[in-house]
Amino acid sequence: MDRWRKTLRRTGGRIGVWLYRTLDGRLSSGSKKVTVLMITTPGRRTGIPRSTCVRYLETADGFVVWGTGSGSPSDPDWFRNLRRAATAEVQIRSRHLRARPRELTGAERDTVWRDVVLARVPEVERYARKAGRTIPVAVLEPLTAAPG
Repeated sequence: MDRWRKTLRRTGGRIGVWLYRTLDGRLSSGSKKVTVLMITTPGRRTGIPRSTCVRYLETADGFVVWGTGSGSPSDPDWFRNLRRAATAEVQIRSRHLRARPRELTGAERDTVWRDVVLARVPEVERYARKAGRTIPVAVLEPLTAAPG
């Protein structure tokens, strides 16, 4: 059963990426209150570019993203790839940019998790409880507009 769920999630993710690219993110969330970006980083083992759509919150430092993995007991693959990436390509609707990912740790992570993520998206706490692990948080610091 778990293998089927993983296959369905992976297929759904691929469809989501295709839709995001095709429609420039116009139907990315189904709600104006939910903000979704597409991030592309090299795979940590293969180096092949991997794209996924994730929720984000904009702050003065950049775009905050977090890896609940829908309550999975392990960090999602996209976040593990992000940890190894020096830069990432980010698409927010039709806007393309290059960003430097910076994983937050310690007190900084806890503050952003509590004062930004949970304050603005309290329903995320449900996934954190289900996961039973510390949810990783990163800031994507914009560098320049990306080509293309």
